[in-house]
Amino acid sequence: MSREDIIQAKNKSINHLRGIFGDGAEAVIAGERYGFISGLLKDILKKPSTEKLTTSDKIDRVLVHRVWGIPIFLGIMYGVFQFVFTASVPLMDLIDAGFGSLAEMVAGVSPAWWGSLLSNGIIGGVGSVLIFAPPIFLLFVAISILEDCGYLARAAFVMDRAMHKIGLHGRSFIPMILGFGCTIPAIMACRTIENPKDRMTTMLVTPFMSCGARLPIFVLLAGFFFPTDAGLVVFAMYMIGIGVAILSALLFRKRLFRGESGHFVMELPPYRLPTFISVVTHMWERGRLFLKRAGTIIFAVVIVVWVLASLPWGVEYASAGSALGQMGSAIAPVFIPCGFGQWPAAASLVFGFLAKEVVIGSMGAIFAVREGGLGGALVTQLGWTPLIAFAFMVFSLLYVPCVAAMGTIRSETNSWKWFWFSIIYTTGVAWIAATLIYQIGRVVIGG
Repeated sequence: MSREDIIQAKNKSINHLRGIFGDGAEAVIAGERYGFISGLLKDILKKPSTEKLTTSDKIDRVLVHRVWGIPIFLGIMYGVFQFVFTASVPLMDLIDAGFGSLAEMVAGVSPAWWGSLLSNGIIGGVGSVLIFAPPIFLLFVAISILEDCGYLARAAFVMDRAMHKIGLHGRSFIPMILGFGCTIPAIMACRTIENPKDRMTTMLVTPFMSCGARLPIFVLLAGFFFPTDAGLVVFAMYMIGIGVAILSALLFRKRLFRGESGHFVMELPPYRLPTFISVVTHMWERGRLFLKRAGTIIFAVVIVVWVLASLPWGVEYASAGSALGQMGSAIAPVFIPCGFGQWPAAASLVFGFLAKEVVIGSMGAIFAVREGGLGGALVTQLGWTPLIAFAFMVFSLLYVPCVAAMGTIRSETNSWKWFWFSIIYTTGVAWIAATLIYQIGRVVIGG
């Protein structure tokens, strides 16, 4: 790289920082440095009660309170999911209507197989995923605001004490929070954890955090089967993921990675009002990955689903006699104890290993987004109930992450052993959790 290229890259980075933070690189770096010092002082320095508190100190007395800090964090996250679901519904309905009309327009295109591919495969599959772009982008907006204003760093500080009780420390909570967006960078963020045992434990439990790719599954099923409590149900999925991650970390630290956890010093950035440019930039950087996957991986997978649902030629589309139906039927018995032992559900979960959005995309291609949408098809054709839908959501939340995330675990651990362990452990936990929910729910509800 020439000197001119280095200078150009440097200026580009400086302008990028200025555009996001509204300040120069020197000021940003200095702010982070003093944030680190502030976090260290909060751990070791006791100020006289007569000393005048700054505005930041007054806010921190509430947000990082030893007793109220965690309830406040949970309340904020609950508010985020209520906002995401409520604000996105009108946009989702608009997109849904648009794709429905488009599917009807192309259904009669000749030849018949081409019309079926466009209507049932591409529009039915990819369209079923793109409907959920609004809640995903709104979630990234909310997370960007919490991150830029300085609260997410304090959430890790608040969780430090609770994390120590399970053998980890607050820094492990940062990759877990990043897992709400995407599991891949969350696993890579574990590099910042110095203690090898803490790092391995965090890496193995981070996939339980619900990434943005799972959000379409939750929004679809919660919105249809729990219309009055959809936001609460989606929030519950994220809390279940955190709970299972914490319990798994406790198990790993007691059985696999015994020893003391490392020390934790949290960098507390100054409170600042997020800028519009910063929020939009962070939202787009994360959200465009969803759109890119919809245009590449999901597009390719739904075409494969359509082909398998159409073969052998002459069979009824997406019937049990199709190649897809036969594949799903061979796997479906495994999920009977979970309540969703039907071949479309089984086939969708298998394709979901490629990308979690594909679970919805596969269902959209199988049911061709007929009248009533996917939710209606699950009720009329598969006989799903709210209990089955909840068990399916929990399984989708906990089972093996996408193939790209597993590849990251393989490269970060440099071990095939932990690669296969993660696949077996996450899927086993998901199956047990879904089975317990369905079987206990049947006893409690009756039927």
